[in-house]
Amino acid sequence: MLRREGYAGPVTMLSADDDGPYDRPNLSKDYLAGNAPEEWIPLRPPEFYAARAIELKLSARVVQIDPGAREIRLADGSRHDYGALLLATGAAPVRLTIPGADLPHIHYLRTLADSRAIVSAAGAAHRAVVIGASFIGLEVAASLRTRGLEVHVVAPETHPMERVLGAEVADLVRRVHDEHGVVFHLGTTPASFERRHVTLQSGERLDADFVVVGIGVRPETALAEQAGIAVDRGVTVDAYLQTSVPGIWAAGDIAKWPDRLTGEKIRIEHWVVAERQGQTAARNMLGAGERFDAVPFFWTQQHDLLLCYAGHAAKWDRVEIDGSLAAKDCTVTYRDGGRKLAVLTIGRDRASLAAEIELEKMIAAAT
Repeated sequence: MLRREGYAGPVTMLSADDDGPYDRPNLSKDYLAGNAPEEWIPLRPPEFYAARAIELKLSARVVQIDPGAREIRLADGSRHDYGALLLATGAAPVRLTIPGADLPHIHYLRTLADSRAIVSAAGAAHRAVVIGASFIGLEVAASLRTRGLEVHVVAPETHPMERVLGAEVADLVRRVHDEHGVVFHLGTTPASFERRHVTLQSGERLDADFVVVGIGVRPETALAEQAGIAVDRGVTVDAYLQTSVPGIWAAGDIAKWPDRLTGEKIRIEHWVVAERQGQTAARNMLGAGERFDAVPFFWTQQHDLLLCYAGHAAKWDRVEIDGSLAAKDCTVTYRDGGRKLAVLTIGRDRASLAAEIELEKMIAAAT
């Protein structure tokens, strides 16, 4: 976006990842399922960055930001000056600390290397255990079933994804996974791992050739905290995505911004939000003075069930369903105090787009 807007100065991207920018959502979806070849995963070929004079440095871990000197320092001892800085450090998986958690067949999924490792493990496996019934956990379960593995899901809740989508949609999600052969062990958590088994707090013992843990993520805020940037379960930013330190912006999983629809500061871990925030931050680095008011959007694909969700409802007091959940053809509206906060659609792409436009208008009216 900096280049599209006419900025001709130096642009440097520093990433601790060994791989260039890639399609992260695909790591738990089609790529993991074996339906997408790896050549689909990079967002751009290397020539893209070279043609736009974007310096992409991989395996480059930043260890310190010095806002006074406008300088960052890397683990290898090198230093880089900056005029404007974007923090997009994302989030890291929450890790279990139970006995056996450090065994080599216990996997987490965040990077392309992580997904490659799970694909490799799946190639010689018969049964996998997934810990967590979140988006990542259930997408992994669906993808591994596509590969023909026996899959068991362990989670403390009684209805998968109920906290985010409500009981009615959660029941549908559970039914779809049941129909595709996923076995649930709900209302419990793992107590320990062994090389071929998972022991649950309930006392049940599950066979497992490998395990994937997907129990949530935490924003990577250590760099921001070290630099004296305000942090509150995320990096606090203003309506323009600038942090408490002038010249430093934040976007993506770490950014906690003021949402005009709910009147609260929110942080959302979704791909489309991160993309749109990066674009807004770029324009504001160039002086645009543009508020970030985009409507949050995410989607999840699990077996033959595609859920599209526009808006953000951390809580609600009413759920309205138009159509049929059973037929996978419906619009689900989440309201709080009469206000429409979010809309989920199944099999209704036009309705999803219309809901996003309506929510945009509601945000504009809130100015």
